[in-house]
Amino acid sequence: MDVLVFYIAAIVLFAISFFKDRKKTRQAVMKGLKALEGIMPQFITVLILIAIILAVFNAETISRFIGADTGTFGVIIAAALGSITLIPGFVAFPLAGELLRNGAGVLQIATFVSSLMMVGIITLPMEISYFGNRTAIMRNIFALAFSFLAAIFVAWMVGL
Repeated sequence: MDVLVFYIAAIVLFAISFFKDRKKTRQAVMKGLKALEGIMPQFITVLILIAIILAVFNAETISRFIGADTGTFGVIIAAALGSITLIPGFVAFPLAGELLRNGAGVLQIATFVSSLMMVGIITLPMEISYFGNRTAIMRNIFALAFSFLAAIFVAWMVGL
């Protein structure tokens, strides 16, 4: 039902914009289509990546390693996977949603996504070249600790 409300709101607002200033509305639509064209290859990659992950790892496997019942072990696995994975946020969130629908736990997925966004094991050498050893390593340690805190907060909020 929410999606229907958003579609109706978008159509109504588009119509208002169109009648108010057709030229600007056309420019906005063209700009939006250009942005969509730019992101489409990455979006298709996201869909393929999600399909491959779900084909390789069935719901039982996902639940066994990062399911809600895996506790601390699952959280550590999720944090490790997130720390070494190098994918952008717009890929991570749909992937997280699919993993949740296929048996992953909320705390584990929140840990995965937060460590994915904040910790960069793969990018650590580049980070060291810019910031130095101590700063880069400390930033990643603090980011990992904060990703656990953020995940606990997210899981708590979802549980309310």
